[in-house]
Amino acid sequence: MKSIYFRNFMISAGLVIMCFVVLAVTFVLMGRGFLASEKRENMNATAREIVETTRVYYIELGNVNLAALDLTVNIAQISRITGYHIFITDAQGTVKNCSDMNFKNVCRHIGDKIPMSFMHELSAAPDMHRITDLGGFYNSKNYVTVMPVALPDHGNTAAYVFVSTEVSALLDAWDTFLYMFAVTATLIMLIAVLMAYFTSKQQSRPINAMAAAARQFAHGDFSVRVAEEFQTDEIRALTLSFNAMAETLERSEELRSEFIANISHELKTPMTTIAGFADGILDGTIPPENQAKYLRTISEETKRLSRMVRSMLELSRIQTNQCAEILKNEFDITETMRRVLINLEVKINERGLDVDIQIPENSIIVLGDGDSIMQVVYNLLDNAIKFSMHGSTLGISLWRQDGKAYVSIRNQGETISPEELTQIFNRFHKTDRSRSLDRDGVGLGLYIVKTILNNHNEDIVATSQEGVTEFMFSMALKPTTGRHPSAGKAPQLAEPETAWE
Repeated sequence: MKSIYFRNFMISAGLVIMCFVVLAVTFVLMGRGFLASEKRENMNATAREIVETTRVYYIELGNVNLAALDLTVNIAQISRITGYHIFITDAQGTVKNCSDMNFKNVCRHIGDKIPMSFMHELSAAPDMHRITDLGGFYNSKNYVTVMPVALPDHGNTAAYVFVSTEVSALLDAWDTFLYMFAVTATLIMLIAVLMAYFTSKQQSRPINAMAAAARQFAHGDFSVRVAEEFQTDEIRALTLSFNAMAETLERSEELRSEFIANISHELKTPMTTIAGFADGILDGTIPPENQAKYLRTISEETKRLSRMVRSMLELSRIQTNQCAEILKNEFDITETMRRVLINLEVKINERGLDVDIQIPENSIIVLGDGDSIMQVVYNLLDNAIKFSMHGSTLGISLWRQDGKAYVSIRNQGETISPEELTQIFNRFHKTDRSRSLDRDGVGLGLYIVKTILNNHNEDIVATSQEGVTEFMFSMALKPTTGRHPSAGKAPQLAEPETAWE
């Protein structure tokens, strides 16, 4: 599970780093251009302001005095505010005014000339933005913005305003921006990686616990459970499902152990009887005149073993049936009950039982496997006959109610205790009463009944009061079957955990 945790962490961290790399590339590609654009706009605004100031001097004085002291003071103040170097040349490129004033209001650039090649370019394209040293005018590369001063009368260019800043200053601002971005991005990325680490670790904790539990399952210990720490909904749902699976496995193991113990017990008695009598006949312990009697006992026990094996095979087949497939079939349950009654007519007569039959004449079509439900009715009715008092009444009822068909089988005999009712549907369960009266039984009849009805998504209940024992189960009616008036209020087939034998 460490590999899962490490893989989740690496995926989360990789996504975070990739996002920051994309963000950094975007900032590098767009940020520098944006910064240069902002700087250019500021320099343009400064140049326009100087141009307008120069034009005002022309309007007021009637000519352009590019060396006016007031103009010098004005551009010097703007230079101090913006940090730009500003100077003004005439149309031929001679510097007439500059923001670099000393205490004598004298600038060393006054009288310097801008190279003619540069001035010829300006005449073709008056507005210019360029990184240049102006042919040696500056000692290093500067970012320079040039804007012409056009006279208001005839539009001729009387002068040029130069606004410049050192490229190093522009790069320093960019470097500062990159540094702040790198520091901030690194801090955020570290925080994100730490969050991914702890999140991955937290999410992997229940998975590691499940892996440890699964290893214990492999050694036969199904008692371990994963703590239900309520993290994400998905992890919580997985934890709950895992614990539910563990409970099912534990219960299955208990049932398996119980089944092995029960079948060992059930097989032990007839096999001991068969072996004992056979050895007695072989070694002469049993005299010849009694051998036929004990051979019959051996035959009966052998047949009983055969019935037990057949019942277990039948139970295995039933348990593999799927409900969805079973409920695709339909059959007439009234016909099924009539056929079972005919098959058991001899046994009913041998017990001298009166039969109270309440089965509708019309067909009742239900969903399910007809052969399996016939076995259910047969087992229930056969049990009822075996444990009925001689000459008592056997009750058989069938009715429809609320989209269901209900079957009830009643007999009169000994009352089954409430404790016994909760056990009669278990495998190999046989009460003392049944052991004395039903030597042929193997203790699987009612368990098979319960299993078949479970496969049909139906339930069965057993009640026993004042000598009357009743078993009742339900079946789903065919959907197209209309609703018929009730033959009576059907008891709720609630719970129980009971199921009969």
